[in-house]
Amino acid sequence: MIASIANYRTAFLDYLGQKSETRPPEGLYQPVRYILNLDGKRIRPVLVLLSADLYGIPVEKAMPAAMAVEIFHNFSLVHDDIMDDAPLRRGQPTVHEKWDTNTAILSGDAMLIEAYRQLEAYPGEVFKPLMTVFSKTALEVCEGQRYDMDFESRDDVQISEYLRMIEYKTAVLIGCALKMGALVAGAPGEDLQALYSFGIYLGLAFQLQDDYLDVFGDPETFGKQVGGDIIENKKTFLYLKSLDLASPEESRELRDLYSIRPRDPKAKIQRISQIFQTSGASDAARDKIFEYTDEAFRQLGILQLPDSKVAVLREFGQWLLNRNF
Repeated sequence: MIASIANYRTAFLDYLGQKSETRPPEGLYQPVRYILNLDGKRIRPVLVLLSADLYGIPVEKAMPAAMAVEIFHNFSLVHDDIMDDAPLRRGQPTVHEKWDTNTAILSGDAMLIEAYRQLEAYPGEVFKPLMTVFSKTALEVCEGQRYDMDFESRDDVQISEYLRMIEYKTAVLIGCALKMGALVAGAPGEDLQALYSFGIYLGLAFQLQDDYLDVFGDPETFGKQVGGDIIENKKTFLYLKSLDLASPEESRELRDLYSIRPRDPKAKIQRISQIFQTSGASDAARDKIFEYTDEAFRQLGILQLPDSKVAVLREFGQWLLNRNF
């Protein structure tokens, strides 16, 4: 991790530790502390601090906004894990597994409210635009989750719909984090939009790369089970693009394979991976990743910042996407 990102992360974790107080009722707040203290890169709060720092504002002033973003992100994970019946989060039991579903729902609700309360630290002229972008983003994240759920039972998902889903589920919160830090710092309006767009395109590239590495990544460096999306029959960009590009025979085979869940999925993963490659979908996915990455970096040319500060954002983008192809 680049040094500046590591420093922002350390500063945020120190702040989080100071704010992780114990108060009653324990059954409500202990799960909140638990999920917030699970290990993670803290990408979103780091981006709030980074964007504020670019405009010369002490990172301490951006900490409440960074907390709002991080608490909201973890709230969404708690509820997503319930809907997915996921047993693990970051290698540890999910909140609903460690406690129970009702506790996870209620503690998640408390986190959503607490995320908004963090923004009360700012004066009215800053609070209102922060609330506007934060509320818009929060609703879009919910919409993205609904799209994702709907896609599980649909056989007619279009690539444009999938891209909208990952934009809402992943990219908008990255864009929001960058914009919120700049709002706290009083950045000019043109920069606010450019930073937001940078985050959107970077988030799209990141999620598509995640899809790609789920199939073709190195298990030692990827950090997740390779082939997990195939096992779960997730309609990713690779799957949808293969249906567009593959022969009619391979398309039918792919649909058939996505209708089963064998006890041993190795043969299924291997065959679907082959179809992704022979159809040209894997190359198309990589091209799309590079397209979004280039567009993200193009947004940086709009910023009214010295080259040295723009370089920090470029370095962050390169670090975020520097995972093995």
